[in-house]
Amino acid sequence: MSKALRLSEKWFQRGLWLVAFAFAFFLIGLGGKVVDGLRGVEPNLTLEQFVDPVQGPPVRAAEERAEKNIRAAREALEQAQQKHQVEQANSASARSTFGNWLATRQATAHPDQDPELIARTHALDALKASERKALAVVEAQQQALLDATQAQSQARARMQSLEEAAQVGYAKAQRALELRVFLYRLMLTLPLLLVAAWLFARQRKSSYWPFVWGFIFFAGFAFFVELVPYLPSYGGYVRYIVGILLTGVIGRQAIVSLRRYLARQKAAEALPDAQRRETLRYDVAVARLEKGVCPGCERGVDLKNPLIDFCPHCGIGLFDQCGKCSSRKSAFARFCQACGTPANVSLTD
Repeated sequence: MSKALRLSEKWFQRGLWLVAFAFAFFLIGLGGKVVDGLRGVEPNLTLEQFVDPVQGPPVRAAEERAEKNIRAAREALEQAQQKHQVEQANSASARSTFGNWLATRQATAHPDQDPELIARTHALDALKASERKALAVVEAQQQALLDATQAQSQARARMQSLEEAAQVGYAKAQRALELRVFLYRLMLTLPLLLVAAWLFARQRKSSYWPFVWGFIFFAGFAFFVELVPYLPSYGGYVRYIVGILLTGVIGRQAIVSLRRYLARQKAAEALPDAQRRETLRYDVAVARLEKGVCPGCERGVDLKNPLIDFCPHCGIGLFDQCGKCSSRKSAFARFCQACGTPANVSLTD
């Protein structure tokens, strides 16, 4: 159809489509702002809200205390292990020094009467006692960490059982919330869809068609982006059922529209040639001829065959002769291409 338009008309058409897209863009932006305002209407739900209010807080507090005890026990254990390592190093160093000292001196016949030997032995015993004491502290902190870990596991197990019991109420409330959010969005988008359907049916070819199509694009975006993703699932049943219903409604409407179209075409093909031409728009007729189809019945016709002057399917005239120069020309042309004489064509603009 673009070849049937004037050059300036083509650019005007493109500009008007830009107006339609710009209008849809700003409507979508405004609609997004309105929808964003709905986010604060319903508060977000958490599983914690549905845990037993009597048993939940003590168990949660016990879990938090166990977590604090674990952190404290780990820090104390690290300190105790470090101190034990220091005591082990001191004891090992003292034993090594004592061994070297024994190897380089001559012990008396009565070692128990050697004051220096006795003092060094007592010092080693003291270091060994300190090492054992540090090890006892490490073992005590390991026990404290084990106790805190077990207490945390028990608290978590009790909290998990409470959360499992609360899961039923939480899921039910979440489904109700999803349904309310969907209804809020439906109350906004359904009027848009109805208006868009009316505009498509009645006004899509009006003088203000860019605004009509812009609003239709906006309504389509609102339906597929702002409404459909928030359709409650209920395990997928609702979405599949809604899909089946929409497919049935749209499919039935398509079938009815097809039957009406075929009935109109059949009735139009039964009319006289001149009367049928009065119902055809010039641009539509030229566009169909460019596609190699009959302007009257839209069936394929070999327009390059010089022997075909009438449509073999519906009988409408496709070619005739110029009244002045007798040149063969399109029956839908307004002027003769050979001499420029105006043709007697009764087509609407």
